[in-house]
Amino acid sequence: MDFTPTEAQTEARDLAARIFGDLATHDRLKAAGTGSDPDLWKALCAAGLVAAVEELGLLGLVLLLEEQGRTTAQVPYAASCVYGVLALTAHGSAEQRGRLLPAVEDGSAVVAGAFPAQAGMRASARGELTGTVPVVPWLRDATHVLVADAGRRLWLVPLGEGTGLEEVELTAPWSAGRLTLEGAWAEPLGGPDACADVLATARTAFAGLQAGVCAGSLARAVAHTNTREQFGRPLATRQAVQLRAADAHMDTEAIRVTAYEAAWRRDAGLPYATHALTAAWWASEAGQRVVHAGQHLHGGAGADLDHPVHRHFLWGRQLDAYLGCGAEVLQELGELIAHGE
Repeated sequence: MDFTPTEAQTEARDLAARIFGDLATHDRLKAAGTGSDPDLWKALCAAGLVAAVEELGLLGLVLLLEEQGRTTAQVPYAASCVYGVLALTAHGSAEQRGRLLPAVEDGSAVVAGAFPAQAGMRASARGELTGTVPVVPWLRDATHVLVADAGRRLWLVPLGEGTGLEEVELTAPWSAGRLTLEGAWAEPLGGPDACADVLATARTAFAGLQAGVCAGSLARAVAHTNTREQFGRPLATRQAVQLRAADAHMDTEAIRVTAYEAAWRRDAGLPYATHALTAAWWASEAGQRVVHAGQHLHGGAGADLDHPVHRHFLWGRQLDAYLGCGAEVLQELGELIAHGE
């Protein structure tokens, strides 16, 4: 295994860090409220950071999502890259790639992902979908949604006639919505194995996003405890504070390295389903510990809903839920290992 970024991946990561750092400021995030930042999304697309994912692979995307997570930037970057760029690249036909990829990569089309935990979406023989998915992150920003039906087949649905959207507010401001389809036209994407692959890709990518959220939370906590004094000494000199921060650092590194390994294996064409679940488990279980520690180390300031660290807390808890929560992911991982997959 070699997780060393290529020159192209390093350049893309550094560019993403500059764009997110410049535009995903605390004031802009407050102004965006619970919606996305369209100017930031345009800047990312104009810089080629959506289109680049086709060449950078999943490991490259994980590196870029870490930078998004550090700033909790409110754009549908993870969703459109996973359910759009990578799904089409891996499973789309030549015709689908030629027709759909250019719009997804320049940002004029945004793809959300609807993977219901329960088998609530039915597909007719004519390729029409009927059913409801209660929560789809970034659905309000989407022009298309990638839907998994009850048989675990993938369908790409253009939002319009036959589709209903109702706004849903989540813990984190992810522009989510409730998706209702009534005989909506859809086109199939990939074969019978496409759903499992896209789901594993999504788990890996969102684990990388969680690594960034945790790193950002911890960085804020370190800065706060080094400048905040108590009884004439910085809080960071207290052993209890150092131990709490050290535990959070180790958890963050565990999330990062398991996400890197799963992403590297996918890009290398190796089996990675169990590795994706391992990354998801660390991101869910350890992620919520890290964002709790980050908020706790801020003391009373951490309870301020307008403080930047509180946004990391909300994102960390939302990612914990989105990835399936630790116990659920661990059960699925155990079943996969038991069946020798």
